[in-house]
Amino acid sequence: MASIDNTMGSALLGCIFAAGLYGVSCVQTWYYFNRYGSTDLWYIKLLVGVVFICDSIHQALISHTVYWYVITNYSRPEALSVLVWSILLEVLFNGLIGLIVQSFLAMRVWRLSNRNKGLTAVVASLVLAEFGCSVAFTIQSMQLHTWKDLGELKGLSMSVNVLGAVSDFLIALILVFYLRRSRTGFKKSDTMISKLIMFSVSTGMLTSICAVASLVSILVWGQTLIYVAFYFSLGRLYFNSVLATLNARKDIRGLTEDPEDLTFSLQTFSKGPSKMSSKTRPTISIKIETHETVEAERHSEKSCSATTDKSHEEDIMIH
Repeated sequence: MASIDNTMGSALLGCIFAAGLYGVSCVQTWYYFNRYGSTDLWYIKLLVGVVFICDSIHQALISHTVYWYVITNYSRPEALSVLVWSILLEVLFNGLIGLIVQSFLAMRVWRLSNRNKGLTAVVASLVLAEFGCSVAFTIQSMQLHTWKDLGELKGLSMSVNVLGAVSDFLIALILVFYLRRSRTGFKKSDTMISKLIMFSVSTGMLTSICAVASLVSILVWGQTLIYVAFYFSLGRLYFNSVLATLNARKDIRGLTEDPEDLTFSLQTFSKGPSKMSSKTRPTISIKIETHETVEAERHSEKSCSATTDKSHEEDIMIH
């Protein structure tokens, strides 16, 4: 084992940072159920609820890990070389969070790509392979006793991070590609699409960067726990990214809505002339033509925007 700073120190910092992100996910989860709990489809609410439970269990496991090493065995330095069960089991729950969230994103790929079986199969294969490696790592590590023994599973640990980074990057790339192709030329609908692109990029890039950082730490500082500082937060980033997207849906929809209509309706003009003199009718006629043109243009843009919004909301699971 290396020094206490880059082993238990790294684990402690990782636990603190993960706890901060867990607090954010708690607030976002409350906000989600408060704002969308009565309107969202059951499977989206189930997804949020299950991931929140897994996230809570994971936070409890890593907190137990740090407490066991730093507090319970404070006067027993030899305990630092022993594996505690909680740090091994947390890998499974981190993998489970990744599986659920990435499956949700894979469904977006399926819908947005017009049910492209090839792309969806590639994404699904990467997601399942990552989860399979997490399960295999957990099962095999439970049979080990020391950190030195855990070095035998370095390949599996690296595979989890590589597959995670590749799948996240690929999902983000596919979503951005299809969203960019869906631009209509209308300002409001394109603004909505730009927002969706931003959320897609943030969802994939943050988790990819975290996975790459964990992978590099394993390769460069394999005898330390620096990689744990990144890996502890991976599940939190998955959950918070998806929650941010779900919670922003009404705001994104609002980008395509017209402000309060300040023009008079055509019905008002159609009733007016019968009560006016013939001298004023030419002026009224001009107003009607102008209003019809403006209304036609606005109606055309609004209809196209609404159609685009509805299509994309359905395609990328924004209900």
